[in-house]
Amino acid sequence: MTDAPVATVPAKPDTSGRSQWWDVWDQFKTHKGALFGAAVFGFIVLSVTIGPLLWTIEPTYIDIRSRNVGPSLAHPFGTDQLGRDILARMMAGGQVSIAVGLTAMLISVVLGAFIGVVAGFFRKLDTFLMGLTNLFLALPLLPLLLVMVMLFRETLARSFGPEMGTFILIVSAIGITSWMQTARIVRGEVLALKEREFVLAARSIGTPSRRMILRHILPNVLSPIMVSATLGIATAIITESALSFLGLGFPPDFPTWGRLLFDAIDYLQQYPERVFWPGLAISLTVLSVNYIGDGLRDALDPRIRGR
Repeated sequence: MTDAPVATVPAKPDTSGRSQWWDVWDQFKTHKGALFGAAVFGFIVLSVTIGPLLWTIEPTYIDIRSRNVGPSLAHPFGTDQLGRDILARMMAGGQVSIAVGLTAMLISVVLGAFIGVVAGFFRKLDTFLMGLTNLFLALPLLPLLLVMVMLFRETLARSFGPEMGTFILIVSAIGITSWMQTARIVRGEVLALKEREFVLAARSIGTPSRRMILRHILPNVLSPIMVSATLGIATAIITESALSFLGLGFPPDFPTWGRLLFDAIDYLQQYPERVFWPGLAISLTVLSVNYIGDGLRDALDPRIRGR
């Protein structure tokens, strides 16, 4: 009589030496929409950064003899009413729009995370900071942005030049008016973390508040901060496009995707493709960033990671 074969259980791979970011990447890879969004956003960023090195036509070069030309080998996206190459203006506008989105997102996320952590950790400041947050949430943001542009546009243009002054104004205005959602989300996470055992243990041994925030609180609220950051890029790009579409953004000779939409409105019936290209670029950028945010939310949440 022979012994029955014993089933063997495959050994689990040794992950003791792996960084936590490898686990985040493994979870992120399972989100197909996030991978698609990252690929599209990476393609757009590479196109607007490397593209001008390959397509050397200046976006501000005027050729009256070639104005209102349709798509061709010389001008794949055609030319505008002044003979400027639309492909070159699309790439230059993409650089400005993405730079505005990233910079304004950084301002809003840093400000919102700071206020949210302070309000959630220090009870004495919670009422004042949340009251300030609710006040900003109650303000009509678009009229507030328009007032800020009208008040400070000329002053900053004289100090830093028309382009840089407008850039500073736009990113500051968007960042200052879009931090509230991040602050409320981070505050809720901090309030829940304060009652966790590891925070109570750190407090019981006399850990200073600054060290407790940096070592125990901030790493555990990274997930909502990262999600807010990705959504902030999309919000900033849409807001800048809306301001440029209203004629209150960058100067006419300084293209952005919103400015290209504004310039193409008068020629919508004759040349609808001039509206299509910047609109498509804005839509794809915002959609890809939102998918990346969904993937990061799942990958950074330890309760979901590993499922």
